[in-house]
Amino acid sequence: MNQAIATEPSAAQRNLTAFGTIVRREVNRILRIWGQTLVPPAITMTLYFLIFGGLIGSRVGTMDGIKYMDFIVPGLVMMSVIQNSYGNISSSFFGAKFGRHVEELLVSPMPNWVILGGYVAGAVVRGLMVGAIVLLIAMLFTHVRVPHPLITFTTVLLGATIFSLAGFVNAVYAKKFDDVAIVPTFILTPLTYLGGVFYSVKLLPPWAEAMTHANPIFYMVNAFRYGLLDRSDVPLWVAYGLMLGFVAALAALGLWLLKRGVGLRS
Repeated sequence: MNQAIATEPSAAQRNLTAFGTIVRREVNRILRIWGQTLVPPAITMTLYFLIFGGLIGSRVGTMDGIKYMDFIVPGLVMMSVIQNSYGNISSSFFGAKFGRHVEELLVSPMPNWVILGGYVAGAVVRGLMVGAIVLLIAMLFTHVRVPHPLITFTTVLLGATIFSLAGFVNAVYAKKFDDVAIVPTFILTPLTYLGGVFYSVKLLPPWAEAMTHANPIFYMVNAFRYGLLDRSDVPLWVAYGLMLGFVAALAALGLWLLKRGVGLRS
């Protein structure tokens, strides 16, 4: 009579289980407090559409040959994705630091890339969920078409990944909850508003246009705008090259911080 031989799971299976556990915990957290994670951005973006798209947009007319309401849709969707991806991981991982249970992850046999990937994936999920909600809200105000669905999806995915990784770095260095809010307030919000969300860069004087081209969010907004409206102020390959470069650089930085235990083992 043959007896079943119990075999230990492989390293890949263990890592996949650990990764899935972290992602599931993050997604459950998002859904458990949906009133804080999903409803506020929906209300905020609805107000943007009403005020900027409806009231002000009717007086602006067109922007770069596009109806103003249609013009701001890509920027508002990308802005909500960026803010929520960043905010999710910065608050979640700092909460793990504050509660000291991040130390359990660090002493486990779980590789650093699994820890980083799990938290980033959870933040990306929230960014995509909020982006989808804002896009649905936009459909109540204007006709939304997607001529380039692959570009639309990959741009949102890369943008959410970039700012999830940036939020992770912020959480690692933060020493108190106030530190988590400093970067979004003084860096992220100004860069977003000056990233071409509400206007075309062609309207700016040469010096301001040059400064705008130094803003990475400008490239993400324009790549997404190309996916929805077939219009962009920058070449698509430049936007993708910049986004992929940021993903690689921030991922390497995040893994290095975990390996060195910067801000985690003190």
